[in-house]
Amino acid sequence: MASFHVMSDARGMHVQPRVRRITTADLMDVLRLGVEDFWAKPSHYVFLCLIYPVVGLILARWTTSGSNAIQLLYPLMSGFALLGPFAAIGLYEISRRRELGMDTSWWHALDVRHSPALPAIAVIGAMLVALFLLWLYTAQSIYTGLFGNQPPASIGGFVREVLTTPKGWTLILLGNAAGFVFAAIVLATTVVAFPLLLDRDVGAVSAIETSARAVMTNPLQMALWGLIVAVLLVIGSIPVFAGLAVVMPVLGHATWHLYRRVVEPERAQQDRRPM
Repeated sequence: MASFHVMSDARGMHVQPRVRRITTADLMDVLRLGVEDFWAKPSHYVFLCLIYPVVGLILARWTTSGSNAIQLLYPLMSGFALLGPFAAIGLYEISRRRELGMDTSWWHALDVRHSPALPAIAVIGAMLVALFLLWLYTAQSIYTGLFGNQPPASIGGFVREVLTTPKGWTLILLGNAAGFVFAAIVLATTVVAFPLLLDRDVGAVSAIETSARAVMTNPLQMALWGLIVAVLLVIGSIPVFAGLAVVMPVLGHATWHLYRRVVEPERAQQDRRPM
């Protein structure tokens, strides 16, 4: 696997990029830079991200049209954000190219397929898909444990039962607690992983470790970043997911700039050891 740059970099070494401490002001600044990247050519970026509201509507339709999965509508909506770091990888590439003064036409988002770190990117992406599926299984298990195997008869009846019964309140509490755990895992393992791999072929293990060290070095700031992402995703999802066509690219570009603030440049000293 090392030859495919998954466990190590192209030289078979395990790289540990240095991480910096950041401030709350840095978070506000990366959001500003994310907005600037978005407005540079917004039509291109909205086009790229139309997949988010379209997929969201498909998921909502699937859970409310005879599939007996109404109870999974909220887990699907919230869990969709677990895939966000991977799905936004084309946006990181656009921000990277803009930073270098290169052409930022929308089709260059597809240049990711030529990255030497593509196997490592695919591995971490597969990890996020697995976490997403595990989250859905967990949410379904919580529902089944409280309400049994019988699916809700209608979305209106389900909402009333969730909001007005003790079992419903327990479902809200346990479901959101489980969702928080999954979100924390994704934040801790991928907050800078994909931008790092696009910038340097360090391998999947190093990318995940660097994300974890970034969170441990800046626990309050990263927790605030996670909260900002969650709030913006909720706001973007409210108008039938349409707002995600703006929120997702802004967050994607901002994540690239967050990576630049947190991880020292490659020319800076970094630790290497053989795998």
